[in-house]
Order: sequence, then C-alpha cells, then structure tokens
Amino acid sequence: MGAFASLARKLAALAPQLRYSLRVSVAGVVAFAIARSLDLPFHGLWAVLTAIVVSQVSVGGSLRASIEYNIGTLGGAVWAAAVGLAFPHVTPVAQAIVLVVSVAPMAMAAAVSPSFRVAPFSAVLVLLIGGQLGETPLVSAVTRILEVAIGGAVAVAVSLAVFPERARRQGLKAASGILNQMADLLPKLLVRVSRDGDAVQIALAQNRLGDAVSVFRGLAEDARRERMVSLGPHPDPAALARALLRTRHDFVMIARATGARFPEPIASRLAPPLTRFADEATAYLRNCAAALASRTPAPSIAPIEAAHAAYAAQVAAVRREGLSIALQTADVERVFALGFGLEQLCRDLVDLEPRIEDLVGRGAARP
Repeated sequence: MGAFASLARKLAALAPQLRYSLRVSVAGVVAFAIARSLDLPFHGLWAVLTAIVVSQVSVGGSLRASIEYNIGTLGGAVWAAAVGLAFPHVTPVAQAIVLVVSVAPMAMAAAVSPSFRVAPFSAVLVLLIGGQLGETPLVSAVTRILEVAIGGAVAVAVSLAVFPERARRQGLKAASGILNQMADLLPKLLVRVSRDGDAVQIALAQNRLGDAVSVFRGLAEDARRERMVSLGPHPDPAALARALLRTRHDFVMIARATGARFPEPIASRLAPPLTRFADEATAYLRNCAAALASRTPAPSIAPIEAAHAAYAAQVAAVRREGLSIALQTADVERVFALGFGLEQLCRDLVDLEPRIEDLVGRGAARP
C-alpha cells in the first residue's frame, strides 16, 4: 500500500505533464486521420507535425502558436510560389538561385517578426518537396497551407476539448508565486540598512523574480488570446502583469539603495520603522498571494501606508536633528533613493489591490 500511495502521489504531481502528453497524442492522431481522409502527401506528415508542434501547455499558448505558424506558412508559401512561377528552375544552378531569392526575404521577415519564424522553412518545402512530388509551385503552396491549417486547427480544438489548461488559471498560480517571492525578498533588502546581507543570494533572488515576472507576462498575453475562444467574460490579466512589473522595478531601486549599510546613527534610527514596514509589506504580499490562490478578496493596504508614514516621520526627525549633515554625498543619495523607492512601492502596492480584485471576480480594475 505504501508503494502504491507513493506512486499515486508522483503521478498526481505529474498530472499537468500527463494531460499535456495526452493532448499532443490526440492532436497528432486526429490530424493524421483528417489528412489521410484527404489523401494528403506523405500520409499527412506536415499536418501531423504542425498539430504536434503547435500544441502548447495552455489553450492560449496553442492559439498563439497556431496563429504564428499559419502566418509564417502563408507568407513563405505564397512568396515561394510566386518566385517559382516567375523564374524557371530546372537546372541545379537555377534551383539554387530561386532558393536564395525565396529564403532570403523570408529570413529577414523572421528576424523582424516572430510570426514569420517558419516562413523560410515553408518556402523551402514549397520549392523542393513540391518539385519532388511533381507539383507546380502553386499547387505545392496550396497543399502546404492546407496541411498547416489542418494541423493548427486540430491543435487548438484538442486543447479546448481534452483536459483544457487555461493560461488564465496558470497565470493566477504564477502571480501568486511572484508575490510570495517578493515577500521573501523585501525583508532581506531592507535589513541591509543596518546589517550586512548576502549580496550573491539577493542578486540570484532578484534574477529569479525578474524571470518569474517575464513568464507571467507571457501567460497574460496567452490569456488575452484565450478570450477570443472563450464563451464567457474573463478579466484581462495584463493589468496585473503591468502592476507586477512596476513592483519588480521598485525592488530594483530599493536593492540599489540598500547595497551597503547606512552610517550611524542614521542606520539605528531608520532600522525600527523599516522593520515595521518590511513586516507589514511582507504580510500584505503573502495575503495577496493567498487571495489569488483561493479567489478571495485582497487585503487592506492601510497597514503598509501607516508603516510608510512612520518611516517618513522618522526621516523627517533625522533631518530636523541635523543628523544628515555629516553624511557623505553618496550616503545622502542612498537615503533619498530608499525613500523614493519605498514611496513608489507603496503606490504600486495600492494599485495591486484592485488588479487582484478584478481577477478574483470581486470588483473592476481601475484605469
């Protein structure tokens, strides 16, 4: 029983990967069946390959990949057909020239736009595979476009019908993880005002946070595309992606300001209100993460605003007492930068609340 329970837990942990594997397999088989019924060349090879390549983890990802793949195929196939019809290419030298004329512009287009990444590949298929099959460039182009359209449509349909994974749902989980990362990192940044911190570990944490925000922005874009095929209204997570990106920038500013300990007596005077601010902000970020995970209302921002007001009051007291007069210019700049970073962080955390309310279905995102 113990071994069976352990195996069940491992399979449960791999459930998303297993569902994705099933979707890819079903997409390949369905594309193969359709291609065979239409008697497409090579047993529907390109339709099957397209269905497999285009199938992504989420519905939005599959839709994005399908659109890009079809755009690239259409551009490459049409251009190659036009070149092939305009320039006879019977000899190897003529074929090489036509190949260059077909591929070079498509490669340039692929460098400019990701939507044309498969355009050079499609141009080669139209010219070379079509010639091997005895097809004219026009027939070859139409066949390639049809095959890719079938594969892309199958991939999107299967992603909607077989254990669909919504990018919006994945995005909520990713955003919750980002907020927890921020909650872990903020106290480590602010404590460096009065104590030395581990610069290497903080830099690594900053990099992980930046990567996580980038991933979430991609999921938000996929979720936007999912709204095209959704039957019900769903909020756009792009606003939350922008809010998290701004908050990430605040962390960068605060990290730079706290790169070294503040001189005494400034450090000992600012440490207590900073500790309070870190505690309140950490609790707020964790509660926001829990709100996204459990679809509950976002917490109140009031404790953070009170903690920030206490910090600002302490900074004002330090200035009144003339303690900042003896500071080096670089230290004065860091104190100012920290204050600015905390102020921006408060503003962005205030903006975070309605974004979360929007996504959990309790409120509307403010402009």
